[in-house]
Amino acid sequence: MSSPKQPHLNGAYYGPSIPPPSKSYHRPGRGSSCNPFSCLCGCVFDLIFKILFTVLFTAGLVIFLFWLALRPINRVKFHVTDAALTQFNLSTTPANTLYYNLDLNLTIRNPNKHIGIYYDSVEARAFYGGQRFASTTLPRFYQGKKNTTELNVVLKGQDIAVNNDLLSDYNSEKGKGVYSIDVKLYLRVRFKLRDVKTPRFKPKIECDLKVPLDSNNGTASGTFETTKCGFDW
Repeated sequence: MSSPKQPHLNGAYYGPSIPPPSKSYHRPGRGSSCNPFSCLCGCVFDLIFKILFTVLFTAGLVIFLFWLALRPINRVKFHVTDAALTQFNLSTTPANTLYYNLDLNLTIRNPNKHIGIYYDSVEARAFYGGQRFASTTLPRFYQGKKNTTELNVVLKGQDIAVNNDLLSDYNSEKGKGVYSIDVKLYLRVRFKLRDVKTPRFKPKIECDLKVPLDSNNGTASGTFETTKCGFDW
């Protein structure tokens, strides 16, 4: 027996529905590719940020070390503990020449518990009546934390007195045998905290001394008193 024929439905087909084509949707974000210009800009901004962060961090650390080293309670202390003036003569021949021989003992105390100091340059200059008459350079050295360093400064020679104040002060103090001599130290120092070193600083140390003149028989006109020096950072 033959199967019954399906009725003709004017060419239309009624079967299972055909699903519509799916729409692909790409969310920008992870895994999405960027164009070369955007990637380059991102890398440049990231590099600039890292450089700025490094510079600011380093500058902040240096400022912190500088503040830590120069706090009033932790300042380095300079004292002239002894001074011997065996010659200090002003001769009018030739041309107001000052002959001098000055020997100083200087102590430097670093009270910091965590900071050492590099003395890269130490220059001592002596002044009398506002005129510099002598100078010398001392060897460089490193001073550890909580350390006291002793230095010997010898100033010997002659210089032409061209300052009227020098002549006036000399004539005034010659009778007393005690001379007002200013010794200044010009330093170049760096501070060290663990493995970090600061840039160089240039403090100036000022020591206002009253130095008695030793006579030919080895006695002095007075006794030198230990003098604390001031400083200007």
